[in-house]
Amino acid sequence: MKGNRAVTLEVTHVCKQSGARTGILHTPHGDVLTPMFMPVGTLASVKFLSPLDIEDIEAGVILSNTYHLWLRPGHKVVEAAGGLHEFMNVKNPILTDSGGFQVFSLAHMRNIVEEGVHFNSHLNGDKLFLSPEKSIEIQNSLGADIIMSFDECPAYPSTYNYMKDSVERTTRWAKRGLDAHQKEGIQSLFGIVQGGEYEDLREYSAKSLVEMDFDGYAIGGTSVGEDKETMMKMVDYTMKHLPKDKPIYIMGIGAVNDILQSVLRGIDMFDCVLPTRIARHGSAMTSVGRINIKKKMYEYDFNPLDPECDCETCQNHTRSYLRHLIRANEGLGMRLMSIHNLRFLINLTKQIREAINNDRYLDFLEEIYEKYDLNRDNAKGF
Repeated sequence: MKGNRAVTLEVTHVCKQSGARTGILHTPHGDVLTPMFMPVGTLASVKFLSPLDIEDIEAGVILSNTYHLWLRPGHKVVEAAGGLHEFMNVKNPILTDSGGFQVFSLAHMRNIVEEGVHFNSHLNGDKLFLSPEKSIEIQNSLGADIIMSFDECPAYPSTYNYMKDSVERTTRWAKRGLDAHQKEGIQSLFGIVQGGEYEDLREYSAKSLVEMDFDGYAIGGTSVGEDKETMMKMVDYTMKHLPKDKPIYIMGIGAVNDILQSVLRGIDMFDCVLPTRIARHGSAMTSVGRINIKKKMYEYDFNPLDPECDCETCQNHTRSYLRHLIRANEGLGMRLMSIHNLRFLINLTKQIREAINNDRYLDFLEEIYEKYDLNRDNAKGF
């Protein structure tokens, strides 16, 4: 066992009603209560939000992207600035993904080999090569509190044989990345479980990574086109083989029902571009469900966007004004909508923690399902 971990999870309560848990994620840049939602700042920026905005919405960990920061401004620039915290001027703990998702999202521009992945840059077509060692080198330079193992995120659906080969290669990549990690005790490295919808491959992937004794574990390969029932099977197949004393992170999850169901299964950490992406197009996550602020019905609506929300947007601006800003393509509108959606999910996780700590998480689920008219078994959420 490693004796000096940069990031650790202290489990503070397990709900007697549901088995869901709360905890404290201890990091070099402060403690964060779990379960928690992480805003995504791909290019060292949560789109349209300032560091003060991030502080005001009470964000905990924020996430940045290794691949994109490697291309611009370059990890050496960030390192020379003192790392991402100094470069961005944020106090929050930061997590960087590994670049592995780009193996999935840039599938038309890459070639996977045992050594790593050959890319063509999505910016200018330049030839690039990303390996487990290179990914860790970049992330060591970026200086996030939590860094991720380099993996392949296969498409859904994939054949069993393809997935088996991919998982075995990802496992070898995980060991190479672990060996390459230069900042143990300063940055925590998480392993990523893959395996698609195949139970035996999820078991193999999870057990192999646990043997390597990573500081935490992520469930990868979710929210890549599968239905919600399949997604939760992936989570179930994985969770039974992961340790109870380390943080568990599910990647790319931001819909309400997905978060609720994942917490029920023991997940501590979530991230997704969903809340800010839909915000920029005028869609708000509210206490009455998702609404499209561009609709005509809000033209003369001088009520807050969400009367139950305490964010800057809802305390100071009307639906009518937000509709005007979004329809006029004003950056302020995108900022205000993004602030609200992120605050909505952060408030949701606060309510989740309170329900768990009061041993009533199942009751809380019933209340949320009724409030938002969600199908608990196979819902998109909102």
